[in-house]
Amino acid sequence: MYTIVTGAAGFIGANLVKALNERGVRSIIAVDNLSKADKFRNLVDCEIADYIDKNEFIDRLIAGDFDGDVDAILHQGACSDTMESDGRYMMENNYRYSLAILDWCLDQEVQFLYASSAATYGGGSVFREERQYEAPLNVYGYSKFLFDQIVRQRLAATDACSSQVVGFRYFNVYGPREAHKGRMASVAFHHFHQYQREGRVKLFAGCDGYADGEQRRDFVYIGDIVRVNLHFLDHPDRSGIYNVGSGRAQTFNELAVANVNACRALAGHEALPLAELVGRGLIEYIPFPADLRGKYQNFTEADLSLLHKAGYKHRFSSVEEAVPQYVKWLGDRV
Repeated sequence: MYTIVTGAAGFIGANLVKALNERGVRSIIAVDNLSKADKFRNLVDCEIADYIDKNEFIDRLIAGDFDGDVDAILHQGACSDTMESDGRYMMENNYRYSLAILDWCLDQEVQFLYASSAATYGGGSVFREERQYEAPLNVYGYSKFLFDQIVRQRLAATDACSSQVVGFRYFNVYGPREAHKGRMASVAFHHFHQYQREGRVKLFAGCDGYADGEQRRDFVYIGDIVRVNLHFLDHPDRSGIYNVGSGRAQTFNELAVANVNACRALAGHEALPLAELVGRGLIEYIPFPADLRGKYQNFTEADLSLLHKAGYKHRFSSVEEAVPQYVKWLGDRV
């Protein structure tokens, strides 16, 4: 029997493949699109049974090639570019493709764990898995939102939903194996490389009532994302849509301080407080981009009540704990 991971060469997908390997799982079918070939590097240290292109995979899935041979599908594949303006592509890639996999899993009674997104909440201030708080700001968020609505319909029809279906609304994920994402890589990734190039980190100046660098996001480490996925994989009786974040909003200032001080530690220098880092020009504030006004989430914080109710009790890492781990990982590869 196989475990299928879509988006397997991507950020979250590759970390899941690696984690499955560490459990002794090798019968993994990796599904992805390597038109941007550099992503292959994420799988070099992983063991898989086969690699299949995303378009070939969906054709073979519908044709019945995998009937009876799959335990679970961890569906991480998607276009995650929140600035993508081609709505037809986004809906075909993120919504219609996911729907085909969902229907197959329900028919085959195969566990289906998939990536949703905190982008479903848009610019709201309440991040709870309820329809009244969902108002995406872009077509990426809408593609995830619409698929979540279909999942809710399927879950409500209990007779038709005898297998596990779990959606994870990821917040701001950072950590190893995200270099291929380019501009869509995490702020932590960009801070590290900016500091290496320029000796400083740039943050947005204040906007919409927030002081310089005080916009707040729920930054969640990739290790925590993997742990949540494996928890539900181990508990196939639990279905639903769940927030996956740290449950704690932290400022971009806090993220930058953790990153700069971790970079300084690699060079044998002492940690400094925010005010001194700003005073020395190691953290700099730049004007808020006009094209992001009205499209930017100034605040996110996952409500983890449903996740805890589903039995997940592990504590999530703060940026002060996880960013130094990530910086060391990046530093070892410079």
